[in-house]
Amino acid sequence: MRIVVTGAAGFLGSHVVDALAEAGHEVLAADAPARALNPAASRRNWAGLADRAARLEIDLAVDDLAPLAAADAVVHLAGRPGVRTSWGAGRAPAERDNVVATRRLLQACAARRPRVIVASSSSVYGSRDLPTREDDPLSPASPYAAGKVEVERLAAVAARDGLPVTVLRYFSVYGPRQRPDMAFHRFIEAALDGRPLPVFGDGRRSRSFTHVADVVDATLRAAAADLPGGTVLNVGRPEPVTVRAAIDLLGELLGGRPAVRGQEPVAGDATRTWADSGRAARLLGWTAGTGLAEGLADQLAWHRGLRVRDRVGAA
Repeated sequence: MRIVVTGAAGFLGSHVVDALAEAGHEVLAADAPARALNPAASRRNWAGLADRAARLEIDLAVDDLAPLAAADAVVHLAGRPGVRTSWGAGRAPAERDNVVATRRLLQACAARRPRVIVASSSSVYGSRDLPTREDDPLSPASPYAAGKVEVERLAAVAARDGLPVTVLRYFSVYGPRQRPDMAFHRFIEAALDGRPLPVFGDGRRSRSFTHVADVVDATLRAAAADLPGGTVLNVGRPEPVTVRAAIDLLGELLGGRPAVRGQEPVAGDATRTWADSGRAARLLGWTAGTGLAEGLADQLAWHRGLRVRDRVGAA
């Protein structure tokens, strides 16, 4: 299959490109690394894709998207992530890179009708004390989350018009190549530097932390599945874990619990996310198999390896 991956220089996107290329697919990696929240990390990922896929630097909000529609499938992971950065001055860029870009991509795909996978987020649910199912009411609490709700509405409209679109709601993805602004990346880097871990709030917030390898598996299964247009699937490990408990696990891996420095909670940040992934199990045969201890060990090893490579490169 010829598969386009947007957001290919990102955390998840770079892993998806790797997996597709390894499976023998012809991959076109599309991104605009200079527009990333963390350009250095995106440029590193982008360079690493050079021997795995054809690459196209493209701004989905303004450029001609016809080259992306000429594919068997489009995995649309591009966007401006993050609840924290979507407030104030960040609202307009989030609207541009999430809503406008997705609208233009879906319009570009309307004639050729490739299978399209659209990335959404658990943030569309807001905070819930029970497992969230795909048919539950949505309660976005930030501009970022509201933008993802609009992205899903655009996907639903495109599906009614005949485009085979599947929406994946990702839950707290972590693992190697995680963005520097994300929690486990910040925690691990602080711990390795001997600094207190910067924790928003009191650490009692809980998440369905989902390892990137499991998320990639679900994404590839969705790209290959003949699902009804407009299908929405939760992609998350159905086991909420508090930030405190995650830090305890990290401390065990490090040989001692690190100190913590509390910070003000982020407006719009959910107190709990809790995935019911039963629909993905039924339709894709998928479950998240990586436990948090195993996944954190994997990410910690990546951070340590990255530091070794940086030291060797600087020598």
